[in-house]
Amino acid sequence: MGSAFMALDTGNVPDEFRSHPDWKDPVPSIVDAATLGAGLRATREASGRSLAELSVVTRVHTRYLIALEEGDFSALPSRVFAIGYVRAYAEALGLDEQLAVERFKRESPDGSVPLQAPVGVAFQDVRRYSPRVIAAVAAIAVAVVGWNVFQRVNMLRAPQPSDIASVPESWTLGDVPGQHPVSIGAPHPAPPDQTTPALYVTPGLEAQLTGIDPTDLEAVAAAAAARATPVQAAFNPRGAIYGAAATASQVVLQAKKAAALVVRMSDGRVLFARQLAAGESWRAPTGVAATVDVSDPTAFDVYLNGEHGGGLSTVLTPLAQLNQRAEQLARQTASEVAAQAAAAQRTADQAAARTAAQAGQVIQANAVQAQQGFNAAVAPQ
Repeated sequence: MGSAFMALDTGNVPDEFRSHPDWKDPVPSIVDAATLGAGLRATREASGRSLAELSVVTRVHTRYLIALEEGDFSALPSRVFAIGYVRAYAEALGLDEQLAVERFKRESPDGSVPLQAPVGVAFQDVRRYSPRVIAAVAAIAVAVVGWNVFQRVNMLRAPQPSDIASVPESWTLGDVPGQHPVSIGAPHPAPPDQTTPALYVTPGLEAQLTGIDPTDLEAVAAAAAARATPVQAAFNPRGAIYGAAATASQVVLQAKKAAALVVRMSDGRVLFARQLAAGESWRAPTGVAATVDVSDPTAFDVYLNGEHGGGLSTVLTPLAQLNQRAEQLARQTASEVAAQAAAAQRTADQAAARTAAQAGQVIQANAVQAQQGFNAAVAPQ
């Protein structure tokens, strides 16, 4: 592990070395220490390394290393993670990992698994039926071996000459008698690529409806750029998804690399705890007061309402903060959509008003012309 000291926890130091007058243990071993935490602390202090250095080596948060040294096992996550932290810390200090894990299990027994009553078959019953069982197994084995030997004996036959006097003509290379030879010609050219016909634009109608002249390329490009909004990267499942259902969640945490994720409720209960692999995700429920605890904030991407919302900034993040961000983005998106719909409606109303005004002008001009023609017809000669 790169340390300059030997393992202290083998527990196999010969007695002749310990009985020597100059013998002295540099620090108490993990077995001789009063507690597991005391042995870990003494070994770390003897090595001259800090908790921050060991946290980088073991990839375990500093507060968990402090909890191990102080014997505060209640501050550790689930038992599986705690055993992994003990094993990693002991390995980094050059101690015997198995002895450290056994010491942890003795000092922090698992109360969630109650003792089960012994079950099994009575020894007298085993002795009573064992000859019959052995005889049945032997009979089956003999039957299987005999059947295989019988099959192999039947398959062994002396070599016989072939019954085919001559090779049929259809087996020879070349053309088959009675059939035309098959020849391969030159390859045909590839079909032309499918094209989509250009969209037909009614002259004058497009400008009246949208207020933009379709022949003005600069105006069309400016309108398209104004309507274009930046689209964030969408959530792409690349592994197992844990947590709430998709319809009951607005926040998704996806691991970019292997990292630990622990979600604790406000009362201290663990809602979720797992070492996520790269691509695995966890959906956060709504309306739950909890805290997101990760081993590496840079290892997670945050997706709000299905779109990328950046990453985690700290190791501890309130879940309510992420849900509030998702709700604000949803309201903002809804208001933008409503504004766009209102603007489109106003544009359509203005175009309809202009069309009606132009139609009225045409009708008025036609009426004036008709009146002038009528007056000219009835005028005295």
